[in-house]
Amino acid sequence: MNSMPTQRVLIIMPAWNEEEAVGATVAEVLAASDTYDVLVVNDGSTDSTADVASRAGATVLNLPFNLGVGGAMRAGFKYARRFGYTRVIQVDADGQHDPRNIAEVLAGLEHADISIGARFAEKGDYEVRGPRKWAMLVLAKTISSVAKTKLTDVTSGFRAANDRAISQYLDHYPAEYLGDTIDSLVVALRSGCTVVQVPVEMRPRQGGTPSHNPLKAGIYLGRSAFALLFAFTRKRSVLPSNQPPATAAAGE
Repeated sequence: MNSMPTQRVLIIMPAWNEEEAVGATVAEVLAASDTYDVLVVNDGSTDSTADVASRAGATVLNLPFNLGVGGAMRAGFKYARRFGYTRVIQVDADGQHDPRNIAEVLAGLEHADISIGARFAEKGDYEVRGPRKWAMLVLAKTISSVAKTKLTDVTSGFRAANDRAISQYLDHYPAEYLGDTIDSLVVALRSGCTVVQVPVEMRPRQGGTPSHNPLKAGIYLGRSAFALLFAFTRKRSVLPSNQPPATAAAGE
């Protein structure tokens, strides 16, 4: 049974073994606005992530084992619908997403169903190289053609969704590798959702160990190609007829 809609914003924070950073990240998000509620989806962590997040002021949803970002976000969207949230935004637990940018990314929902905080939109100095960069360029160009607007960072996890997009995600939000970014976005667009991007500046991880290295970058290139091809085989979702599509704004 769904609750009545609320004007508050749900910050969904997937977290897997992020005890070093999650507490400070939660506290910083809550300090950014008194209209934000933080849901930390503890994705089968084996450390103290859940306890640290709870002490910092977050509601914690514990998953019994590690499902990956896609599975964690799917649980978060179900929580949002259950408690009447009509605007949600994903924020990384490691502190790379600056909470000061949350309001800017949410503002993109005035023009579209999905708003992406873009790292490669003429703001900040975040960059990638080699196979990972090649993959991101191809993905951005291909998905921009589907979105009918320029997108530069389609793998960003810093993205917001309105009620219409939440409905689509509840129908289809994959848990596979890159499914939470590439697959979910392609299916949402093909189902009638619109997207806009907002330039943001990324920060270094506030704790933990980065997961990228040259070998993983090469694997990323191959997997991203398969993820994109697989996304186009997915069935479209049927969105609620009483929620007209938002008007997409031009990408930055």
